[in-house]
Amino acid sequence: MKLRAVLFDRDGTLVQDVPYNGDPARVRLMPAARESVDLLHRHGIRTGVVTNQSGIGRGVLTFSQVERVHARVEDLLGRFGTWQVCPHEPQAGCPCRKPRPGLVLAACAALGVPPEQTLVIGDIGADVEAAYAAGARSALVPNPATRSDEIIAAPVVVRDLLAAARLAVERT
Repeated sequence: MKLRAVLFDRDGTLVQDVPYNGDPARVRLMPAARESVDLLHRHGIRTGVVTNQSGIGRGVLTFSQVERVHARVEDLLGRFGTWQVCPHEPQAGCPCRKPRPGLVLAACAALGVPPEQTLVIGDIGADVEAAYAAGARSALVPNPATRSDEIIAAPVVVRDLLAAARLAVERT
């Protein structure tokens, strides 16, 4: 089936992972992030971001801080069609926190694309599992924080973000 949308994990995938980052000045892009997002947009592929932000639930961050970080990401990468955020702590048991499917399903609905026509790109197993649970496809882009068992378990592993974006373009 034809691919129409790509959902990115934020931390460790699009931008360097700075734990509980509420400061836009600390946003640093991952290698080839701009080129990857530009490639998708040139091919008419809708894009969104799905991100767990437990710092909100922990009282370390506010929604406003997270929104300012997202605005900085868009300054650097261009607009995304949707931002879906889980603000809950891991133990909250919410349906939105990855690896559950809630963020992916909400993003697909916001973009008007069914999950089976969506690719989720992330750096850890929870991203892959959320895609699978929602009925979407996944591509794992490992980084030093990715565990070896997550790499082994992932159905699709690519060397970098640009390879993931090229994979998405090939499937359109």
